[in-house]
Amino acid sequence: MLTELHCHTSISDNNFTTEEIIKKAAEKNINILAITNHDTLSGLDEALVLGEHYGITIIPGIEISAYDYKNRKRVHILGYNIDLNSQEIKNLCNPMVCDRHKASVKMVNKIIDLGYKISLEDVKKYSSKTGIFKQHIMKALIDKGYTDNIYSNLYKELFHRGNGKVYVSLKYVDYRDAIKAIKNSGGICVLAHPGQMDNFSAIEEMVKVGLDGIEVYHPSHNKELEKESLSYAKKYNLVVTGGSDYHGFYSQHNYELGSKSLNKEDLFKFRLALGGVL
Repeated sequence: MLTELHCHTSISDNNFTTEEIIKKAAEKNINILAITNHDTLSGLDEALVLGEHYGITIIPGIEISAYDYKNRKRVHILGYNIDLNSQEIKNLCNPMVCDRHKASVKMVNKIIDLGYKISLEDVKKYSSKTGIFKQHIMKALIDKGYTDNIYSNLYKELFHRGNGKVYVSLKYVDYRDAIKAIKNSGGICVLAHPGQMDNFSAIEEMVKVGLDGIEVYHPSHNKELEKESLSYAKKYNLVVTGGSDYHGFYSQHNYELGSKSLNKEDLFKFRLALGGVL
């Protein structure tokens, strides 16, 4: 049985629509697909309907962009089997979604001021229902011939956190609030790619506020990081998950849907954590 538990759509920062993603999953014989767009519940109702049509079990999910203020590190929290109408999640994430879009508009204007021949309209052609992401800006720059790759040196030059020429910082929600909102919506919480953001030192505190699992298998994790992630999962009796973090054309890693599928044992434990709903 093939699973894909970390996947985005054009509602956030993937170039493929929800239906295109689900159709791709069906073509790859993926049985279980979680839709985990950034900071939004939008489109999950459509995904559930499309899942029935294509014969795929859809898990309604989210990836909340959060922050560990104690350790000064970004944290991404995945939520699975959440309430599609959770007002608590909406109240937590909607201001951040608006702030991200405003920050992106500022960055576009800064890029224009630097002399790049792009416009806000060029970028909006690719933007999603939840606004503009940096990847959409880069696609507009690619169209104009300034680079040929989303994550090229130009991306670093413009958007590097701290010294990027146009970088505008965002205030993220506290990871504790993200975990609580997901739990209160009836979902389970998983720490996404802890090796990518060096979140290992916060796992003990996360468990205390309700963390259920760790994303062990992720494109950014080499064997060493997988081993370290797995050791924390065992230490705190956490569910083990994995996913390709698929973003289509905007993917940072060259991994296809279903390439980080769970083994039978981990899938069984994941299903138990979800209350046997799969």
